[in-house]
Amino acid sequence: MESPKIRQAFLDFFQSKGHQIVPSAPMVVKGDPTLMFTNAGMNQFKDIFLGNAPRKWPRAADTQKCLRVSGKHNDLEEVGHDTYHHTMFEMLGNWSYGDYFKKEAIEWAWELLHDVYGLPAERMYATVYEGSAEDGVPFDREAYDYWKRFLPEDHIIRGNRHDNFWEMGETGPCGPCSEIHFDLRDEAEIALKPGRELVNESHPQVIEIWNLVFMQFNRKANGTLEELPARNVDTGMGFERLCMILQGKKSNYDTDVFQPTIRRIAELSGKEYGADPKADVAMRVMADHLRAIAFSIADGQLPSNVKAGYVIRRILRRAVRYGYTYLGFTEPTLCKLVAGLVGQMGGQFPELKAQQTLIERVIEEEEAAFLRTLATGITLLDGVIERTKREGRERIAGREAFELYDTFGFPIDLTELIAREQGVGVDLEAFERELQAQKARSRNAAAVDTDDWVELFPIRESVFTGYDTLTEQVRIARYRRVTSKGKTSYQLVFDRTPFYGNSGGQLGDIGSIESANERIPVVATEKENGLIIHIVRELPENPQAEFRAVVDADKRQSAANNHTATHLMHEALRKVLGSHVEQKGSLVTPEMLRFDFSHFQKVTPEELREVERLVNRAVRADHPLEEKRDATREEAEAAGAMMLFGEKYGDRVRMVRFGESVELCGGTHTRATGTIGLFKILSESAISAGVRRIEAVTGEQAEKVVYAAEDTLRNVADYLNNPQVLQAVKKMFESNETLSREVEQMRREQVAQWAAKILSETPERDGMQLIATQSDRRPEFVKDLAYNLRQRAPRLVFVLGTVSDGKPTLTVMLGEEIAAQGVNAGAVVREAAKLIQGGGGGQPFFATAGGKNPEGLQAAIDRAVELICEQLN
Repeated sequence: MESPKIRQAFLDFFQSKGHQIVPSAPMVVKGDPTLMFTNAGMNQFKDIFLGNAPRKWPRAADTQKCLRVSGKHNDLEEVGHDTYHHTMFEMLGNWSYGDYFKKEAIEWAWELLHDVYGLPAERMYATVYEGSAEDGVPFDREAYDYWKRFLPEDHIIRGNRHDNFWEMGETGPCGPCSEIHFDLRDEAEIALKPGRELVNESHPQVIEIWNLVFMQFNRKANGTLEELPARNVDTGMGFERLCMILQGKKSNYDTDVFQPTIRRIAELSGKEYGADPKADVAMRVMADHLRAIAFSIADGQLPSNVKAGYVIRRILRRAVRYGYTYLGFTEPTLCKLVAGLVGQMGGQFPELKAQQTLIERVIEEEEAAFLRTLATGITLLDGVIERTKREGRERIAGREAFELYDTFGFPIDLTELIAREQGVGVDLEAFERELQAQKARSRNAAAVDTDDWVELFPIRESVFTGYDTLTEQVRIARYRRVTSKGKTSYQLVFDRTPFYGNSGGQLGDIGSIESANERIPVVATEKENGLIIHIVRELPENPQAEFRAVVDADKRQSAANNHTATHLMHEALRKVLGSHVEQKGSLVTPEMLRFDFSHFQKVTPEELREVERLVNRAVRADHPLEEKRDATREEAEAAGAMMLFGEKYGDRVRMVRFGESVELCGGTHTRATGTIGLFKILSESAISAGVRRIEAVTGEQAEKVVYAAEDTLRNVADYLNNPQVLQAVKKMFESNETLSREVEQMRREQVAQWAAKILSETPERDGMQLIATQSDRRPEFVKDLAYNLRQRAPRLVFVLGTVSDGKPTLTVMLGEEIAAQGVNAGAVVREAAKLIQGGGGGQPFFATAGGKNPEGLQAAIDRAVELICEQLN
């Protein structure tokens, strides 16, 4: 059974059971600070399970893109080494929101696996929760009895809390679960040892394929359990594992999900899959990681050095180093695999095809950058190894290995490999101590202590009234205390609120809440799991009182102006640069706006000016805000509304129009474009391959930019004592060029005089005129001196060390006759530069190297002379 048919059979089956088939949510999570990535099928339904959002359907099913490389669910280091762990994977799932429970979930799981897919009963095992006296949860007799209808009792296994009590995290929805395992082993192996003894024992061929979670509790911060408002079902079946079983394979990587990519990698590397275990691991790593990287970029997450972006960069670099080390890939290769992945999965996930060019370019640039890092790291590692040997040590110090890893991004396993090839080891224990110390520092810096919510009265979701008013009479529905970095704050949730919560790139409102007795500033507003959370420094004296919530009107208006200007600029960019322009990120604050967009070259000053002109024309047109807060997806598509990849839109959406600009947006906007006043671009830059960033200001902030430019021009005119600034500057430059030529001529004469003096004071000995010293001269002076000396002395050996801004430079110049004897300045400088912790190169007769250890400069000079003398002898 081919993988697309396996997927479709699952969806068709549950559709026949009355389930709504829903599309996969983006893999990159937005609007939930507790998650960076979707790591389970239930993530997009979390608010329903928590009771924070109404259910749209009583039951649903889908295939969900998931990523497990951080936090509680982290399988990264197993990926590629075993047969069934992955970074990105598909989770087939079905859900019930207070509709059906254990009976139907178990019956349908059996019907699908046994009757539809035809899996043999004798190879299946089910686990049920043994119960916990500590939590007050009894043995799951109900699930056990249902399974007895389909399986013999020796195929039903009691599991502990670790295996059979599913929890979303330290807090949140949870409940007992029933796993379904399948025994893939050969009959001879099964005869020696029954599968029940290998369930949940990490055996690669006795594996879990489906987990039926019976979600009925909420884990509180104090560790206790409380019943959820409704009993829910949340199931997840690993698509890749299911394909392995149905296609009769012993490894997920042998299925048609991965084999097309692996065959392409084998072709590019010239190696055969299955011939070399290390090369096989590398091919599996690359095939797996490609999917995680491509889907993340398609969902709007670019590689970076922070948060989710850092995770994606880490996955990409792991793939690159496996390809570099074991497959010989020294040029970008992952990017060449994207087209095949799009052809394979673009039908089910159209975002891949729509974003193919961006995915390829981003990956190519990231690969090229990391390959340069690897080359630099190898040079640095050579220096570390040489120093280790010179000092008589058998192992590289853990601190040195960690510095290569932490500062230069050089992988520890590659350090081990190269060190072993050169006869030294690595102090891995000390490296691990350094690594754990860094992780502890990071955890302490990010540690947040959050109390349980104190609920004053129940609410399902926060009612946002801020589109229509900036003040509102409110009551606190729940509150909790939060401590971070020694500071305490309180989070308040109101029954209704005019405060906009930080989301969609727009910064949350600030303001205050007021009662008859007190006024408490609201210092920030966040959005979490469908609730608008107001952050205050102190708790009201009487939380049960009624308050007047007041948004800071000036800040709100400035933010609204900037948000509307972002929409206008998006429309203008598409007109000026082309329809390929799509939003890749944004930030809207009261002070400025930032907009990231897809475009594959620098935006010219003329193009930026045209964008400004179009936006300001729309501002002057004073287009009124036209919004439809409850539009259908069909209405939005018919109106040509911009829809962003990586966003999860509901069946009902808010459509915002200003003139020709139409977008789906939940943010706040000005009542008409005329209130923006003036739009001014501050900067345009690249943030990654194929993605540019524009920063701009509006209104009063834009006026300040114009005034500052005028003041600068006026000051320049005053300084030059000439109102015709351009002519005066041009004249000044012409005069400066003349002076520069004169200074350059004087410098050359000075170099010639110094060269003649040095040679006259340097007699030839041992067949060469040796000049080896340190100087404080500038690099360009040193280069001119070296070439001047070479013209005068065919037996020259010139080795000079300089320090500029704390960084050492080593220069080697050889005379014509010395170079003709086979001495290579490039090889000499590369070896000597290790003593200044650097590297370099050049021509056979002239080479330079830079480093970061000025204390080693004299030793480097001496080493260079020693190497030259060795080659001459």
